[in-house]
Amino acid sequence: MITDFEASLIKKMFELSQLFPLQFYWKLILTHKNIIIMDKKLKDQIAIVTGASSGIGEGCAKELAKAGATVVVNYPLPSAQAMAEQVVAEIAKAGGRAISYQCDVSKEDQVKQMFGDVIRQFGTVDILINNAGLQKDAPFTEMTLEQWNFVLGVNLTGQFLCAREAIKEFLRRGVNGKSKAAGKIICMSSVHEVIPWAGHANYAASKGGVMLMMKTIAQEFAPKKIRINSIAPGAIQTPINHDAWDTAAHLQSLLKLIPEKRIGQVEDIGKAAVWLASDDSDYVNGTTLFVDGGMTLYPGFEDNG
Repeated sequence: MITDFEASLIKKMFELSQLFPLQFYWKLILTHKNIIIMDKKLKDQIAIVTGASSGIGEGCAKELAKAGATVVVNYPLPSAQAMAEQVVAEIAKAGGRAISYQCDVSKEDQVKQMFGDVIRQFGTVDILINNAGLQKDAPFTEMTLEQWNFVLGVNLTGQFLCAREAIKEFLRRGVNGKSKAAGKIICMSSVHEVIPWAGHANYAASKGGVMLMMKTIAQEFAPKKIRINSIAPGAIQTPINHDAWDTAAHLQSLLKLIPEKRIGQVEDIGKAAVWLASDDSDYVNGTTLFVDGGMTLYPGFEDNG
């Protein structure tokens, strides 16, 4: 039961919110009554987040769950199961809904199985965060075909396979009233879709490929009310780039490349993903959102070159 005081407080908060409709998103949390009033932009939507057992994928999964989505926390191998289940547990503790699901996104049969199982369990898929990615670095003349294929297989082919299955479901279902769009795909790219990166030819090539794949399928399926965009993270503090920030000296060297002078956090990417998945970005299609602290602003020229 809400007390008279709480009812009057809620009424006053909403009255104030009408005075500032563009400047404020009002949130009222009455923890002692477990009452939470907030904007759930992704309420009742089903989201698959690939590579979500750690890093950027984990950050995206948690932010989507906060926004009301039911999240499928994908992980690639049994060795990552415990981490994925920990993400699910943390989402549940925060009041969200999630399940874990093992699938190697570079394997066509496994991707088809994942989408089929999720659709059978939840009825559909509304959002795909095409996040799974990895690195296998080497000087170009020493890079093996295995290293090349491994990175392209996960980073590019994996995104192709998942996007294809998601789009098939979006086309089958159409607009269902939960969103203005029939479906939303966010491809996780990188600043290295535009910044060359010596010693990482396979990774940079995969992200360049993600960029043009995203734009091409966005063009193809925009008439069907399917929105497809990318996020290009800069330096985000995750296990994949641990060597770049693990010591004070390494961090200071990294910050020279970032005009904002801070390393990004997974929440920075997760919040961008929520926006791109929500109707707030309904007229955004086929674009890359750079979330990089200015890394693509040619920081070497900030002191006049």
